[in-house]
Amino acid sequence: MSAQHTTHEHHGSHHDGDTPHHDANEPHSTFSGYMTGFVLSIILTAIPFWLVMAKVIADRNTAVLVLGGFAVIQILVHMVFFLHMNGKVEGGWTLLATIFTVVFVAITIAGTLWVMFHMNANMMPDHPAMPGMPPAGADLRSSP
Repeated sequence: MSAQHTTHEHHGSHHDGDTPHHDANEPHSTFSGYMTGFVLSIILTAIPFWLVMAKVIADRNTAVLVLGGFAVIQILVHMVFFLHMNGKVEGGWTLLATIFTVVFVAITIAGTLWVMFHMNANMMPDHPAMPGMPPAGADLRSSP
């Protein structure tokens, strides 16, 4: 390395081909950031565990919604504190791709559930009784 190149690095100026040591777009990992994420993850795991084990929520549907909410919050904590996803990294493209993926998966799951729940009604409609046929549920063994 030449003395000029070293001098330019120390003064913070760089040429078009050079990359700075600390780019504003790269994630900055700190011990306190990881510890914050770790503590939040422990809390967001312990609370739902306690809710289930102590049977705090009696209604099953409410319990599923509450536990699902804790799961979503924990996913967001992991994305922010461990994966360092925010609007600044890679010009926001990583976050945009993640949002697209979440929306796509949600639409796919919702559509699949809608089809599954409505399949029985749509595939097996009730037919009116045909003339000469016994009504539905009649015992055919007792006929003369």
